[in-house]
Amino acid sequence: MLRLVLLSLEFSALFVGVPLLVYYRLMPNFPIPYLLIAAVAVFLILRSDPSFDSSHLTSWHNVRSQLLPLLVRDALFLVLIGLAVRVFAPQLLFSFLKRAPGFWALVMLLYPLVSVYPQELIYRAFFFHRYAPLFGSGLLIIAASAFAFGFVHIIFGNWLAVILCIIGGFLFSLTYQHSGSLLFACLDHALFGNFIFTIGLGQFFYHGSRV
Repeated sequence: MLRLVLLSLEFSALFVGVPLLVYYRLMPNFPIPYLLIAAVAVFLILRSDPSFDSSHLTSWHNVRSQLLPLLVRDALFLVLIGLAVRVFAPQLLFSFLKRAPGFWALVMLLYPLVSVYPQELIYRAFFFHRYAPLFGSGLLIIAASAFAFGFVHIIFGNWLAVILCIIGGFLFSLTYQHSGSLLFACLDHALFGNFIFTIGLGQFFYHGSRV
């Protein structure tokens, strides 16, 4: 019981308290440094935990059988997002790519490495292992991971980032749970993230974007 209480306090502090402190500017809004520091910390925690199967971090496991369904599922979601931008904000469509193609190419390369992998390490590998005693191993932990992942995006000051990341977090959590592969979850996340930047919604996911 004491362990569950302590885990609940830890979860609340890390995944609710810290984002609120940043949102209200009681902590500086430096997303990438915080993300990288947290990723290093959780990596060390996981590697030092004998109950954690480190193959989750490096193995593709049963990805071959799941790759085509994942691509079909993601294609459907991405087409819907693209159509929504085309209908409701056509001025944004491919605006980043048109305005700064060189920088866009750099983002396509660096985003999966600097942002996606650290986020998946924290919100999937660490979260699923650390908080299984609180949320179990089924739908509840998938939902908790998705909402925690979405909630942290309040630091960008707009609800679009939060809503899209709750949806994305739910999908990435399903991918991680079904495959047991962090790399496969990263692939899923990178497909969504790079597409979001390409169609012009990236402005809602960087420091200082407030609407």
